[in-house]
Amino acid sequence: MKINIKNLTKIYKKGVKALDDVNIEIGEGMFGLLGPNGAGKTTLMKILATLLEATSGDVKVGKYDIANNRKEIRGMLGYLPQEFGVYPKLKTWEFLDYIASLNGIKNKTKKRKEVEEMLDVMGLTEVRDRKAKKLSGGMIRRLGIAQALIGDPKVLIIDEPTTGLDPEERIKFRNLLADISQNKIIILSTHIVGDISSTCQNIALLDNGKIVFEGNPLELVKMAEGHVWKIVIDERELDEIKKNYNIITTVPVNGKLELKIVGRELDKYSGERIQPTLEDAYVYFMETQVGKKISDEDLA
Repeated sequence: MKINIKNLTKIYKKGVKALDDVNIEIGEGMFGLLGPNGAGKTTLMKILATLLEATSGDVKVGKYDIANNRKEIRGMLGYLPQEFGVYPKLKTWEFLDYIASLNGIKNKTKKRKEVEEMLDVMGLTEVRDRKAKKLSGGMIRRLGIAQALIGDPKVLIIDEPTTGLDPEERIKFRNLLADISQNKIIILSTHIVGDISSTCQNIALLDNGKIVFEGNPLELVKMAEGHVWKIVIDERELDEIKKNYNIITTVPVNGKLELKIVGRELDKYSGERIQPTLEDAYVYFMETQVGKKISDEDLA
């Protein structure tokens, strides 16, 4: 099964164009949608989740058209929005039981089996009787994935899943998604490059409502080869470096600063050329191909 998006445009009131002629084909496995805040990612996710109507264009999920077969598509998908709310007084298992009922699972035995399976898969069994208001941020996100998976959806749409999580929880979360990605379409929308660097075989970069790159992450990395350096400078040189290069990391070393920088050429500074990561490649592409400098906030 595939999702085909053709000439998709969304214009809000006062002429704000959130999506501008978007064309993407998404197959089974993990697909990463990457872009800075305000790029249009959440708008696209809401349209795919049938929560928002497009201004123009077509979306097909398998054989179904999103404009005419919304009920059928909703029966095929699970959705974890960026802002996921729970009923604070419900226990973990009670919340999943409630979601199962909303998804049309009426048989008590089947529903109980489904809930217990989701608790196990998401590592929530130990907190099954804990009220939602007492769950950690990481547990809440796990619960969000669990509710999205109720009913074994063929398509899973996940918007900014790791915002606010610590690094350990981010890694656990990415591993969980990879484990469940077989025979499903999982669309992961994020501005955090690390969320997709090790899990997605195909990605698309969205900026100002337009797709500016679509393909394998390694293709993007290849574009940045030869344009990432490690240099050591005095602290007084930092402001000048910031004007001319994107600084990826800064590490104090023996009274100096060791920087990883991205740019077209290394002019008057001497440094070691290093292999780019996907994060480096994203920064390089956005600056050189799109003309946008990515800030620290866009990567955090």
